[in-house]
This record gives sequence, structure tokens and C-alpha cells, in this order.
Amino acid sequence: MFKFSTLMLVITATSTALMAGLFYAWSCSVTIGIARLPDAAYLSAMQVMNRAILNGFFLSLFMGTLILLPICTYMYYQQPLNGTFLCLLFATLFYAIGVFGVTMVGNVPMNDALDVFNIQGASAAELAAQRLRFEGPWNSLNLVRAICGTISLVFVIIACILSNKSK
Repeated sequence: MFKFSTLMLVITATSTALMAGLFYAWSCSVTIGIARLPDAAYLSAMQVMNRAILNGFFLSLFMGTLILLPICTYMYYQQPLNGTFLCLLFATLFYAIGVFGVTMVGNVPMNDALDVFNIQGASAAELAAQRLRFEGPWNSLNLVRAICGTISLVFVIIACILSNKSK
């Protein structure tokens, strides 16, 4: 039978993996595909997707991972410090700063600015300028989230392996 701490570690690993996968999928498929659209279609697609992702499934997993990682880290704290704890601590930091922090400080403000941009009333030059302000910076920040989410996941996986060896 699993100990509660092991069950929490598995749930945390799963949520971290799902979030890392989301940002990875955006970087290697969604943004590549919509980059081929004309300016108005691109901006419209990003508006629609940025609105659609604000749903209970995404938000519960996005915030849940931010909560689960430090809880799980605390559950594995002991003196002297062990590898499982340290890996979970690093996983928490990469997720909190590189995924959550980048999202809140970078991507969300850009999404909000794009959300109020009137695509139908904009000239071709305004559309091109808006896309230029948005696309490259947003994609770069998303790549940071994908990398940090993946690093966080690797640390959680190592923590899983180490916690299993310490039994």
C-alpha cells in the first residue's frame, strides 16, 4: 500500500508533467501552425485560444501544481537534507518562477493587451504592428515556460526515484 507521501508525489509528478506537456505542445505545434496565418487571423486565433484556456480544468491544474509542489517538498523535508527533498525544492522553484511567474508577469499581461485589441477596426499596418509586439515575445516566454516546466518535471521524476530507493 502506498504511503500518503508517495501518493502525493505521484499526483504532483502527474500535474507537473501535464503542465510541462501543455507548454511544450504549444511551442512545437500550436505556435508553429498559427504562425502561418495572416496577421488578422493570427491575432484572432490567439485571442480565442487565450480566452478558451481560462477554464476550470486548466486553472485547477496550473494553480494545483503550484500548490502541490511546495506541499510535497515539505512532506519530504528532514534533517539531514536528502536528495528527494532537494529535487522537489528545485522543482518547486523552477515551476514557481519559470512557469507560474513568467506566465503572470509576461504572458498574461500580453494576453490581456491582445484581448482588448480591436482586430476588425485595425488597419493592415496596425495588425502587423500588434502581431510584431505580441508574437515573438509571447513565443519566447512560452519557450521559457516549456523549458522550466520540463526541468521541474525532471526534478520531480528524480525525486520519485530517490524516494523509492530510500525505502
